[in-house]
Amino acid sequence: MIIQTLAFYLFAAITVASAFMVVAARNPVHSVLYLILAFFNSAALFLLMGAEFIAMILVIVYVGAVAVLFLFVVMMLDINVAELRQGFLKYLPIGAAVGLVLFAELILAFGAWTMAPGAQAAMRARTPAPGRVDNTEALGRVLYTDYFFLFQVAGLVLLLAMIGAIVLTLRARPGVRRQSVPDQIARRRDEAVSVVKVPLGGGI
Repeated sequence: MIIQTLAFYLFAAITVASAFMVVAARNPVHSVLYLILAFFNSAALFLLMGAEFIAMILVIVYVGAVAVLFLFVVMMLDINVAELRQGFLKYLPIGAAVGLVLFAELILAFGAWTMAPGAQAAMRARTPAPGRVDNTEALGRVLYTDYFFLFQVAGLVLLLAMIGAIVLTLRARPGVRRQSVPDQIARRRDEAVSVVKVPLGGGI
């Protein structure tokens, strides 16, 4: 128990510190790397809780796909950090006001938080044996029964975000040669091939 407690505090401290550095880092590439570190430590916390399926999904999906995609996009965009910092002082009062409002809302939310009447009894209740219900089955029951509608709505939101990203980045640039498959299929032989007779000892 002591080793698990120490491991929990270690992974939790690294997760909080890396999450803070995601926001505080000045280089966007460093922010994405700190985000990957936060995902790895969150997966370790899930392993300590016995939720190995969620931990592996977190590593495979978020670290292996989402965070790496963020890193590639940030590196390809070549963001000018100095240009982004020019308007920092200009928008500092507005940002500080919004931050104070959000901080006040968090204080009010935590101040009004109370424990549910049956929460302590549920915490003291015996958990089912690991052999009866595994993590994958328990997660599937929750997602596809109680939160099925919200799960589908989340997928729809991601689909709309993908379509919006494609629409925003798809531009018709003049001078860029694009492939036209119907024109290639309808092209005749005399349009694609030209026979040139080269004299002996000469060149084109």
